[in-house]
Amino acid sequence: MLKHGILGLINYREMTGYEIMQTFRDSLNFFWSAQTSQIYRELQTLENRKWVEKTVVPQSGKPDKNIYAITGEGREELLRWLTDGNLGLNSRIPILMKVFFMGERSREENICYFENLKDYCGMFLESLASVPEYIESYSIYVDNREKTLYWGMTVDLGRRNMQTYVEWAQDCIDLLKGEGDK
Repeated sequence: MLKHGILGLINYREMTGYEIMQTFRDSLNFFWSAQTSQIYRELQTLENRKWVEKTVVPQSGKPDKNIYAITGEGREELLRWLTDGNLGLNSRIPILMKVFFMGERSREENICYFENLKDYCGMFLESLASVPEYIESYSIYVDNREKTLYWGMTVDLGRRNMQTYVEWAQDCIDLLKGEGDK
């Protein structure tokens, strides 16, 4: 999946590895995490598959700059992935697996878990407030501003998802504290 995210970013414009990391951090990182080393490793794989090509730009006094561009084959792969029929829904939800077995811990430990979950998701929700600014600043790289509508849709689902987790965590806390029995 990471490879397709990188292909999608490079599809918008040619980028260096650093620019890909930065753009990833400002956009995809809100719903897909990747380390710098993973991105560079994936770029190597994409280059080996001939889905991207690298242009080396010599620089004086510092390392050469590698600029990556999507190839025709890379664009075909991106479009194939977008139309492959897989809705991207995953029935594997690690948090639910963990909660299912939480009866093995104390009620107090589990209340703490849900409070931490609620706090984390609340902070994540707050971090999404700046995303519309990122969308606006990156919109200059697309040939059709309609494409940014999909970026906004992604943020909207992320926001809704985090809000659901906040509400669910609070409901679990209330239930564990006996407030849900009333």
